Amino acid sequence: MADANSNTFVRPEITADQPVIAGGITALLKIPLIATYDLFQVLDICQLYADELIETNNHAEYIALCGRLLAGLNVLKAVLKAPLPEHLIEQLTVKESDANEFRSPLSTDSETTCEYCSALTIVLLNQQVSLDQQEHITEVLYEMLTMLAEDLKAPRFIRTTNGLAIIDGEDVPGIH
Repeated sequence: MADANSNTFVRPEITADQPVIAGGITALLKIPLIATYDLFQVLDICQLYADELIETNNHAEYIALCGRLLAGLNVLKAVLKAPLPEHLIEQLTVKESDANEFRSPLSTDSETTCEYCSALTIVLLNQQVSLDQQEHITEVLYEMLTMLAEDLKAPRFIRTTNGLAIIDGEDVPGIH
């Protein structure tokens, strides 16, 4: 119980033997966010956080996930500026004959989309919106992250007789 001069409120739904953050969320929150992770690893972690944001009804979990997502998006911003590692270039490369099967990338560049996701996450962390708005913003954030991941994981390069080229573009000098 809080005394009369305290700013602590009594929360009967939280008991001493009940963890504030559940086990599955705890494991998710313990995933390290390291700048040495590659683009796909960071994207996957951010998507895990966003997916869990939609599912959670616990306020403490929600705020913790928002904080981790914002940290993940900051790591993603750094990774987006780094050159692609060779193993990702291989994953993003298709045969010249298969190039027409893949859609064109998003109209907004990846760094801008990542900034949009960060802005939405900050809005959620500030908690200045109604619960309905929070739910909608969370869903928009999830959709934007999904589109960003799909775009970034879509093939970008084709292997030609001259080496690598960007799909619907010119040869790429300096890429293995």
